[in-house]
Amino acid sequence: MKTFRIKQNIVFENDDFLAINKPAGISSLHERLGEAISIIELVKSINEEYQLCHRIDKDTSGVLLISKHKQAYIQASKTFEKRKVKKLYHAVVDGVHTFENLTINLPLITTRSGRAAINHQKGKPSTTSINSIENFGHYTLVACEPITGRQHQIRLHLASQHASITADTVYGGKLPYLSKLKRNFTTNKTDEESPMIARFVLHAYSLELPGLNEEPLHIIAPYPNDMEVFVKLLRKYDKPNF
Repeated sequence: MKTFRIKQNIVFENDDFLAINKPAGISSLHERLGEAISIIELVKSINEEYQLCHRIDKDTSGVLLISKHKQAYIQASKTFEKRKVKKLYHAVVDGVHTFENLTINLPLITTRSGRAAINHQKGKPSTTSINSIENFGHYTLVACEPITGRQHQIRLHLASQHASITADTVYGGKLPYLSKLKRNFTTNKTDEESPMIARFVLHAYSLELPGLNEEPLHIIAPYPNDMEVFVKLLRKYDKPNF
């Protein structure tokens, strides 16, 4: 991926916090293997006092909150710990679904392979609220609010509803191809068709939380280019059948 620059991707800033729109493909924290740069390293290169207030998965894009000083970090940590933060994710899922305030309660564990799994005996309580935003002919744009924050929680909870995130091949999602939607689609005989989007379509869209002086913060991260283009293609070529 292209070099990511923190300052060019700030979506919110005040005296206590800044928030960035993290792209997919870059880790929030140091990676165990390899030498790939992480968000925390980029943040520390700007100011050593800056700290990540939470994290989002490497292959998920979206809003990431950063504290500018110790007091702000302590405040944010308590807010996240007490679940006083409203996190909203947007995802495109396979299939046409009408979710209306659906609450999924399925206990999750992390397996040795690093994947999440439903386990009613050993799993930790995990809750996600889901609402449909827009239906297409073969896909649905959904909003997901994770009440808890387990690894891969949204991905597995959606998959449990036969609504795997598009291109999330780990949890049953399928790669989307324009040839399946566009009539008379052609490509060069020597070229293999590329999917409309190459990573699973999950984006941390917004954060709502009290600031340092209890002033409410509502931070939104616009869709990254790959997701925005994908949704536009669905609106153009995958019109609903009703």
